[in-house]
Amino acid sequence: MHLSEITHPNQLKGLSIHQLEEIARQIREKHLQTIAASGGHLGPGLGVVELTLGLYQTLDLDRDKVTWDVGHQAYPHKLITGRYNDFHTLRQKDGVAGYLKRSENPFDHFGAGHASTSISAALGMALARDAQGEDYKCVAVIGDGALTGGMSLEAINHAGHLPDTNLLVVLNDNEMSISPNVGAIPRYLNKMRLSDPVQFLTDNLEEQFKHLPFFGETFTPEMERVKEGMKRLAIPKVGAVFEELGFTYMGPVDGHNLEELIESFNKAHHIKGPVLVHVATVKGKGYAIAEKDQVGYHAQKPFDLATGKAYPSKKPTPPSYSKVFAQTLITLAEENPKILGITAAMATGTGLDKLQAKLPKQYIDVGIAEQHAVTLAAGLACEGMRPVVAIYSTFLQRGYDQIIHDVCIQKLPVFFCLDRAGIVGADGPTHQGLYDIAYLRCIPNMTIMAPKDEAEMQQMLVTGVEHTSGPIAMRYPRGSGYGAPLMEEGWEALPIGKGEVLRSGDDVLLVGYGTMVYPAMQVAEILSEHGIEATVVNARFVKPLDIELIGPLAERIGKVVTLEEGCIMGGFGSAVVEALMDADVVVPVKRLGVPDKLVDHAQPNESKADLGLMPSQMAETIRKSFFAESKSRLAV
Repeated sequence: MHLSEITHPNQLKGLSIHQLEEIARQIREKHLQTIAASGGHLGPGLGVVELTLGLYQTLDLDRDKVTWDVGHQAYPHKLITGRYNDFHTLRQKDGVAGYLKRSENPFDHFGAGHASTSISAALGMALARDAQGEDYKCVAVIGDGALTGGMSLEAINHAGHLPDTNLLVVLNDNEMSISPNVGAIPRYLNKMRLSDPVQFLTDNLEEQFKHLPFFGETFTPEMERVKEGMKRLAIPKVGAVFEELGFTYMGPVDGHNLEELIESFNKAHHIKGPVLVHVATVKGKGYAIAEKDQVGYHAQKPFDLATGKAYPSKKPTPPSYSKVFAQTLITLAEENPKILGITAAMATGTGLDKLQAKLPKQYIDVGIAEQHAVTLAAGLACEGMRPVVAIYSTFLQRGYDQIIHDVCIQKLPVFFCLDRAGIVGADGPTHQGLYDIAYLRCIPNMTIMAPKDEAEMQQMLVTGVEHTSGPIAMRYPRGSGYGAPLMEEGWEALPIGKGEVLRSGDDVLLVGYGTMVYPAMQVAEILSEHGIEATVVNARFVKPLDIELIGPLAERIGKVVTLEEGCIMGGFGSAVVEALMDADVVVPVKRLGVPDKLVDHAQPNESKADLGLMPSQMAETIRKSFFAESKSRLAV
């Protein structure tokens, strides 16, 4: 059977180990070819090919439910659930999503782009099953990195309290999240993987029993229990920990041995109550280059399969915001030993891996634990340290109560650096950083800023580190800057709550925030070509907002447009409207930003075009809103 013929996972039933191994080879081949051509997550899916095939052969996917944590590891799942022919469209506009998506496929039982959710979701499904008197299997597949997230431990704690609720948790243990895992739990699992007694007993125990008198080739159920008991006595107590929490523990199982996987899953399905099968896998399995560099090949841009090297850019690009952030923070941290960079398992993504390499004592990785990261920073701030919490905008949502309860109420000087703010592209709705302006600006004591370019980011980093009267946040986008000249040192802090005028005109006031300042300048140029002259303000701060600058300009010019790369509801434009009303400045305001809809996966400019946020589109919107009587017409 060829992989392309599999449109339903139940077609795996009855296939021999040899046939499954051939399907596994084809999955890896298709996976590698697709990611090499268009980019995407590489290592996670390669590591779970056999796990996926072995698990699915033991299930009836017309009835049974499988919840995958995050979705990084679900590409093999997608390839055997009817998406083979469309897989080349992975992470492209209107194509196959990079994460699980309930609306995309009936076998995507739960959507997720953030870690540590699968056990909670699967347990919810299991309880719903029992409440409705139904009978099907509920399975959660979770990586060991996701166990560093408190939510997964909360779910384990709850499930262990329900001995009559059948639930299978498959722990995909590859010692990695994106980067190597940190913390006591991954370290404990690693002890078990590498334990000599485990290896000896796993490989040799049955053989040793066979040579004892009275036993021979077959084992009675009683002797099977003796064998498992002896094995457990010889291993570290990690299995016992799960058992004490109410789970039946099985493993570790070789995650690339289909026969062992199928046998283990079949046994697990016949055990009453919550069961955890510990599966040891290799991230990047089957592609030697990815196996050797598991961090670098977690995800890749298009690359040459033969060499593993990314294709060179057609032209040089300015440094990324993350790189500028890291380099500037290192310089500041060298001068101030109280500065500490904090990441939640995203060292490479945020650039803090560079801080770790240069100043390891001023670097903290808490694992996939954003809530803990925020409150940890609060504790550090209490004792005079200068914590810089670098977390993606979409991931900081997970620590929202901690921002309010532990930081803002206590007015602690924690500096939040929100990477990937705005439209991020191929990762889709779970990763679009569109809500941070709205969810932060409503909190008392919080100061919020966004740079127009990478040079202004350097100034804002100084501003954030020197701001000691309360919490402060800076949002910045994914990708390259504008090529603004950078300084190696000597940056000065910006005055809190002060914007700047970049261009003057008497017909309309354009107030841009962060990534929309440069587009505002482009809009002004387009309008100027048609006789409409605009004043452009770089707001810099949404809270406090520079109403002393914006108010008189709005009153004089009489027409205002706000531009933001974030949700319109409660966002920057709302802040401007509220401030103008409070100042009794009554003028028409047009807000340009992301409307009340989810932004799907696509290239950022494709999404912006769909939203009407390209400069030519915004100029046309402004003309229609305020200058409809003008005979000139702008090209969209």
